Amino acid sequence: MNRSTLSATSRVTALAAGTGMALLLVGCGDDAARQAKSDAKATAARPALTVALAIPQQANWPQTLAANGNVMAWQEAIIGAELSGLRVTEVLVNVGDSVKRGQPLARIAAESVLADLAQAKASVAEAEAALAEAKANAERSKQLQSQGFISSQATIQVLTAEQTTAARLAAARARVQAEEVRLAQARIVAPDDGVISARTATVGSLTAPNQEMFRLIRGGRLEWRAEVTGSELQKITPGMRAVVTTASGTRIDGTVRAVAPAVDPLTRNGIVYVDLPPGSAVRAGTFARGEFELGSGSALTLPQSAVVLRDGFSYVFLVGADNKVVQSKVEVGRRVGDRIEIVAGLPPSGRVVESGAGFLADGDTVRVVDAAAAPVKSAQK
Repeated sequence: MNRSTLSATSRVTALAAGTGMALLLVGCGDDAARQAKSDAKATAARPALTVALAIPQQANWPQTLAANGNVMAWQEAIIGAELSGLRVTEVLVNVGDSVKRGQPLARIAAESVLADLAQAKASVAEAEAALAEAKANAERSKQLQSQGFISSQATIQVLTAEQTTAARLAAARARVQAEEVRLAQARIVAPDDGVISARTATVGSLTAPNQEMFRLIRGGRLEWRAEVTGSELQKITPGMRAVVTTASGTRIDGTVRAVAPAVDPLTRNGIVYVDLPPGSAVRAGTFARGEFELGSGSALTLPQSAVVLRDGFSYVFLVGADNKVVQSKVEVGRRVGDRIEIVAGLPPSGRVVESGAGFLADGDTVRVVDAAAAPVKSAQK
């Protein structure tokens, strides 16, 4: 074999080897692509979460109306002295004390009033003596006139003097009554049963008309003054039950006493007055929330865990036949226990993710199990 023949044979062998290698590489590339597609499909079909389903249920729930307001005294009595210039000698009660009607709250120095009363009584005694003398003179004048010893004119003068003395006695007695009234006004007493809510009286201070010394919550009665919009005001009637919740979480049962006949033209709100029971664990002036019970009605409900709050809106995740979830916006209403009312956005027969919805996104695939089978958990990668 000559050199030229050997060279041609070598070139044919190398070309065949290269072609085989190329075909081998192409076959390997196709296998890798098929494997990648298979892995992508497997990843896409893998469930994002194992969930249990909740079916919407119809329930007969109480219809309530929520409102805010302040707890205030039913009525407050402002107590002060009716006389001026008298010195306070003793303060008998303090803030928070329970008092009875007519109970003394403070003592004031009333010596000047007592002196005026004694003087008025002395004037009465003097007028009574003068009247007795005038009556005796009148009787004697009548007898003398009948005997012709004095003229009728003199008798008339004596009778007039008697009447004048009687009028002076009546005036003196009226002054005694006036001084007795002043003496009664010098006593600072409770006008009704109740609780002292404020005290400004101090020992040594001087009294003045229209100056507050004490403030009394009459009967210790408190009420919740709830603000309700004008459109909702007509739904509330006296005698309706209300539940008031204080800042500490204490719930107090109350009864609607009155509904304001008009609304504020600026806020368009009206006031509802709710009587609170005596001894309630709440203080006047505090803020409280509450609900009015308007009756009962049908409600479409779900567990509260099935509702997700995102961007200020409420959503649920509906599970389709292919186990893919669809995020649906809903409108929620009342809450009772661990369930929540769905007002709009949910079909009555929808299959809803009961819990773990906060970990899902629209279009995710889930694996559905019974609620009692296992707790919700993330799928293994």
